Amino acid sequence: MSESLSKRRLRLWVRLLRITRVTESHMREFLRQQHESTMPRFDVMAALHRADGQLTMTELSRRLLVSNGNTTTVIDRLESDGLVQRMPSTADRRIINVALTAAGRRQFTKLAAEHEAEVDSFFGYVSAADLDALEELLQRIDPSSKHDRKKVGAHGVDG
Repeated sequence: MSESLSKRRLRLWVRLLRITRVTESHMREFLRQQHESTMPRFDVMAALHRADGQLTMTELSRRLLVSNGNTTTVIDRLESDGLVQRMPSTADRRIINVALTAAGRRQFTKLAAEHEAEVDSFFGYVSAADLDALEELLQRIDPSSKHDRKKVGAHGVDG
């Protein structure tokens, strides 16, 4: 007797969650041990780097999917280390903009390259063909995807 589709989907969810947790734990340890840094600190610097300029504290929190309070705590530490700077908005003094300093950009560029190398090493056994297949499958099962969620199966509508 074959396992129900709902049970297989549940196992898929558990497996994806486990893989995510193991990978995230590895990367947290890598940042802590190799760079005396944290994942939230890396994430804030990455968001500011991607913005290629200033972000408001609210926009930064929104992009990171965390509360303003959590963002403020990380920004406080980065600012005290000289890696970010806060600037009041010229349009509305209640709004605070944040940007990487030159030192912050340099540090993030180095850290991002080492982070990428660590991820590459961690998943070194995954071939280009495997990545292509995984990317296509993950796009189809991504609940935030703009695709019609009923068209999940490789050969049309999945029941």
